[in-house]
Amino acid sequence: MSEPTLPAGFEKLYEAVHDDRGQLSRKLGIEFVEFDTQRLVATMPVDGNLQPAGLLHGGASVALAETLGSIGAALHAGPDKLIVGVDINATHHRAAVSGRVTGIARPLHLGRSTATYEVVITDEDGRRVCTSRITCMILEPPKG
Repeated sequence: MSEPTLPAGFEKLYEAVHDDRGQLSRKLGIEFVEFDTQRLVATMPVDGNLQPAGLLHGGASVALAETLGSIGAALHAGPDKLIVGVDINATHHRAAVSGRVTGIARPLHLGRSTATYEVVITDEDGRRVCTSRITCMILEPPKG
């Protein structure tokens, strides 16, 4: 899968999401397809992210949603801001047992201090697996 086109100034953010320093998105196998404030798309394998019953773990879906929403908030706020998630919820609609799921994040609100994204996760047949909403706070980074 080819890397998406990145807005200027976000190369380090993209690298941090995909590096080997124990990042959760790397462990889950999340791969970005589109990288824009108005639409972010990423995929994640079901295999390796299962719960004991053999279904995609709901926490993996939430982690995919939080990754997408947080990156979207960072793109909106700019590379010099600190983004922290302050609220996330998820409704799990159906099980995924194999293949890849795709998360598509679209903004619901893009403000100066918060950004909220809706994330829809579907299976390879386009069936909705999960709907999530994440709100991130946009902060000034600590002075150091």
